[in-house]
Amino acid sequence: MERLTITLTAEMAEAVRSAVSEGDYASSSEIIREALRDWQLKRNALRQELEALRAKIGRGDLEIAAGHVRDFDAERIIEAGGRKLAGRASSG
Repeated sequence: MERLTITLTAEMAEAVRSAVSEGDYASSSEIIREALRDWQLKRNALRQELEALRAKIGRGDLEIAAGHVRDFDAERIIEAGGRKLAGRASSG
């Protein structure tokens, strides 16, 4: 194992000492190791989310390049919604 020196805020240091004195952890090193494992898990999850987002953006770019996407047109959307509502009203 490699030994490192870290600096904590007074509140963090007290929380570490308290957890050890209450018997939740055997040592402050154990707490730091757990915190680093949690940090690594969070970091990996964020990387996966970023990769998924990049993949979605890539698919979107392909859809645009293929001409499957139109510019946003609120009036067209409102008219289409109106036609759907009118169709429901006449069939019901």
